[in-house]
Amino acid sequence: MPGDIEFGKVGWMIKKDLLRLWRHKIQLVSLVIFPIIMIAFCGYGMGGSVENTPIVIVKQSDGPVTDQVIDAIKSDETYDIKDIISDADEAKRMVEDGEISAAIILPSDFESADSKNAVLYIDSSNQMVTSSVVPSAQQLFSSLSEQLSLEESTNNNTSTLTSVAQSIQLNVNKIYGDIEYIDYLLPGTLGMIMFMSSMMTMGNSIAGERERGELSRLFMTPTSVSTVIFGKIISQLVRQMIQATILLVVASLLFDVTIKGSIILLFVIMILSVLCFVGFGMMISATSKTQEDYMQMVMPIAMPSMFISGIFFPTTSMPWILQELAHILPLTYVADALRSIMLQGGGLASVALDIVVLLGFTLLFFVVGVVRFDREI
Repeated sequence: MPGDIEFGKVGWMIKKDLLRLWRHKIQLVSLVIFPIIMIAFCGYGMGGSVENTPIVIVKQSDGPVTDQVIDAIKSDETYDIKDIISDADEAKRMVEDGEISAAIILPSDFESADSKNAVLYIDSSNQMVTSSVVPSAQQLFSSLSEQLSLEESTNNNTSTLTSVAQSIQLNVNKIYGDIEYIDYLLPGTLGMIMFMSSMMTMGNSIAGERERGELSRLFMTPTSVSTVIFGKIISQLVRQMIQATILLVVASLLFDVTIKGSIILLFVIMILSVLCFVGFGMMISATSKTQEDYMQMVMPIAMPSMFISGIFFPTTSMPWILQELAHILPLTYVADALRSIMLQGGGLASVALDIVVLLGFTLLFFVVGVVRFDREI
């Protein structure tokens, strides 16, 4: 009942909880840092439109129309021109290898032909970039045509520049076809669920059991540390793989999602990803006295990872410091490998770098985690 509340004692309880928070530095730091990290990464990692998309321009013609097109592209913040080259095949290779997101090709007859046809060669597996760059490029060429047409009517002449104003067209070549947003979202969602689920369950599996005294009772039995660690790893692996498989099956049934690459290679990446995330959770959990401490240490790392690892928004459009930070997050390489297999039909060669990096992370996490775990026990 409200009348029974003793407000003096309520104040004492608040003071006690604040003193406890002050004594637990991990929780205190997390309380201050976590909201700052979240709003910064959410704002810079997911806010606004797609900008600074890396592209190359293939310039195979010379003349006033070509120059004006290039100047218009340079002035548009949607694009970040990495180079201007003359070899169209090289530009296409760069797009297919993921070095850039798109190439705008101005062919050799761009100045002389009656009908001007530019080509946008784009990696359509990145649906967010495609949905932004394609309309932007179409609008750019349309606006350029209108601008040149206005100059023609104003100057009332038939110069080389203006006589072709109405015939500049852009042909879009999506190298992986039209990809729905759910197709783009599924690989990242799969990686995110494996990541978050592994993090949450590892906190209960080690830090939680240590806090409840279950680990101590377990080690009173004739059970080695290596047996306990191996058992927890396999248990988590089985659990996460069941969950990931259910996600793939349901997505295929409900949304008609197709996997273009090898199913076997996909599951190899999924297993490696889970092992990497479990190793990370073990490393953090081995240094946490309580499950609450574990959560306070994991959340400032786990939550921002979702925003800057390319799961929902392309990393190429983020500030450079977030792009560099994304390179040290395992989830970035997981999302890249899953999209390469599921959307692009990539083989082992296309995900080799991701595999090597994930193996390195996994080894590091387990070495540190096992050492810390053994010392704590």
